[in-house]
Amino acid sequence: MTTQTYLVSGMSCGHCETAVRSELGAVPGVQQVEVSAATGRLTVTTDGSVDDATVIAAVDEAGYQAQRG
Repeated sequence: MTTQTYLVSGMSCGHCETAVRSELGAVPGVQQVEVSAATGRLTVTTDGSVDDATVIAAVDEAGYQAQRG
């Protein structure tokens, strides 16, 4: 398993967290997602087959911007 942390901008509420969690939860290989609008932190645990570009693209699809943090 691999765990990576990202900084997400634009989140302000629980709905934002749910949107990000939902998009990432649909990515094959993602095992766990922890996201906090209050801190802007996103922690993703994967089986090792998911790269940064895939995570960032999923966050973008949810309507937010992410960078490795």
